[in-house]
Amino acid sequence: MKAIVLIFASMLFLQTAVANDAAPLADDPVTEQRLITISEEMRCLVCQNESLAGSRSDLANDLRREIRTLIKEGKSDEQIRTFMVERYGDFVLYRPPVKPITWLLWIGPFVILGIGIAFLLSYLRRRNTLVSSKILSEEDNQKIDALLNTLGKNQRDGMNG
Repeated sequence: MKAIVLIFASMLFLQTAVANDAAPLADDPVTEQRLITISEEMRCLVCQNESLAGSRSDLANDLRREIRTLIKEGKSDEQIRTFMVERYGDFVLYRPPVKPITWLLWIGPFVILGIGIAFLLSYLRRRNTLVSSKILSEEDNQKIDALLNTLGKNQRDGMNG
């Protein structure tokens, strides 16, 4: 048993002794910073709720590699964004531009909210007309007061007893 524990411990020690530091993704930290800045403004086309900078999908890795290549070729940030939009469409941007083809993206949520509010108001008005208001007689008010007094007395007795 001791031999098994010793072998396991030595394997664990050797594995950590051989581990290397993570290699930087780019030789130039300025290039890497530009890559991060640009890719944070773009959507991962696979994950869709994650930025290109945060995604670990294969496609995101390929797109980051493509952006890194464009940076090394001397392209400006705007030229890189334009390249990505031409290749993948406005959907790749987290903030797509307002133009006729993207109006639904910008206005759609407000239209749906307006429809929901209109439906809610119409439902509430219809419900209010269906509920009739009834005026209680003096006898009904006395019965309610008696029930409430009895209920209050029972609660006080239960707390004291």
